[in-house]
Amino acid sequence: MAIRLEKGQKINLEKSNGNKLTEFCVGVNWGAIEYQTTESAGFLGLSRKTVTKSHDVDLDLSCVMYNSNRQICDHLYSPLYKPEILAQFGLSAGKLVSNNNALKHSGDDLEGDKGGDDGLDNEIISVNLTLLKPEVEQIFFFLNNVGQEDFSQIPYAKIRMYEGTPTKVQSVYAEYNVVAEPQYRGKRSLIMGKLYKKGGEWKFNAIGDAFEDSFLGQTIQRITSSYVK
Repeated sequence: MAIRLEKGQKINLEKSNGNKLTEFCVGVNWGAIEYQTTESAGFLGLSRKTVTKSHDVDLDLSCVMYNSNRQICDHLYSPLYKPEILAQFGLSAGKLVSNNNALKHSGDDLEGDKGGDDGLDNEIISVNLTLLKPEVEQIFFFLNNVGQEDFSQIPYAKIRMYEGTPTKVQSVYAEYNVVAEPQYRGKRSLIMGKLYKKGGEWKFNAIGDAFEDSFLGQTIQRITSSYVK
């Protein structure tokens, strides 16, 4: 049974059979905003009908990696971010594959699920801890809303860690509903959690802190200044 994470909870990456979890996916699943409206119908448009429409939600799943000196040593975030704006925050251009192919991003989803939860993650980062360079000590996963909505307007947004591939879930290890709490109202960025090494072993901490950041660069600055230990 999957671990249902709560804000601030820390877990070991150990499966029920005692083996360590070293290859897994971190996925985020979210829904488009659906609403009902009326439109003209019938002969000459003299009658009205109720129709369901949807408003796209563009969330970006990203991660940054830090070494023991609290410096960014690698990253994954969308290549669609303008390099000249990233440079203002001292950040490199976006990419979808990390050093040594240790982490791989599935690419941007610009819409979210329509017509209800399809059970699949919209954006996924595949992780292979055995391929990470030894210098990597902490990996932070976070979300940014590219649109104008806040998290309280999005019908659902869930993060989960599972064994499998971006297209097939084999076994869910842990899951976390990241918009269920009232403190997410008015917030557009979310530091979801971090993988970190302690005593030579990897662990996960569900952070779940939301902010009003309007751009990825602000969130990364926040992580660097306040969350990296």
